[in-house]
Amino acid sequence: MKELLDQVIKEAGRIIVGKEQTLRLALTCMLANGHLLIEDLPGVGKTTLAHTLAKLIGLQYQRIQFTSDLLPADIIGVSVYHRGDETFQFHQGPIFTQLLLADEINRATPKAQSALLEAMEERQVTTDGKTRALPQPFFVIATQNPAHQIGTFPLPESQLDRFLMRLHIGYPDEAAERTLLSGEDRRHLLEQMDPCLTIEQLKQLQQQVPRIHVADALLDYIQDLLKFSRTSPRFNHGLSPRAGLALINSARAWALQAGHHEVLPEDVQAVLAATVGHRLHSSGDTGIDEGSSLAQFLLQSVPLP
Repeated sequence: MKELLDQVIKEAGRIIVGKEQTLRLALTCMLANGHLLIEDLPGVGKTTLAHTLAKLIGLQYQRIQFTSDLLPADIIGVSVYHRGDETFQFHQGPIFTQLLLADEINRATPKAQSALLEAMEERQVTTDGKTRALPQPFFVIATQNPAHQIGTFPLPESQLDRFLMRLHIGYPDEAAERTLLSGEDRRHLLEQMDPCLTIEQLKQLQQQVPRIHVADALLDYIQDLLKFSRTSPRFNHGLSPRAGLALINSARAWALQAGHHEVLPEDVQAVLAATVGHRLHSSGDTGIDEGSSLAQFLLQSVPLP
């Protein structure tokens, strides 16, 4: 299976040039059956990354452009009255898909955000008193612009916590940017690609993730990370037990992708910033998001087992 996953990364690297680590983390998030938040400036490839993953795994793909006038019904769907047979028929919204791109999620009001985030947590929606299951697998990639931009509604901490990982793509290096500028149009390349992985293979991989062994010494290391975040004056508040579970799941998925039979300390270190960066806040409120630097501080402060 490692060869299949490497092939996915190789093909995705033809579209998202020079960002292998970001692609591997995004795929890790999918293998761990979590949801992904990408925060970055417009134009660096957030939407393209989501479309690329959907294409290479053969997932049903829908996109919702979040705006200030978006309503929950625009996401979930609506029941329409049919006069002929005097019944209401439910028309599914775009959330009924396997990979949903929630584009610029922080442009919408909290009410619209909550409609999506509730579905992410429960993997089902309830309308008109009836519960409807979402397709499986169900994976959300949400993008958001930096909080300082005009017209944004920042996600509260409780809703940020529903995302397994948060990534930043960033600008490409000079060589990668030259490839983008001189190469073929990315959309055209994407259209020519064939899936590298089937949905059934993805489900099998997701089922293997919880079986990856985690030694007691590594659990001690993760507990030390959690404990330090709760006791250090550098942090406003510590990591929750849910954050610890997220870190274990992410590390297991990374280990599977790397071909390891058990989780190693470097697997934890590889996913730590993406998994806990959006859950950490400095005790000195600067108004600046410094999750990555706080995660790095956490790694440097806690010794390896």
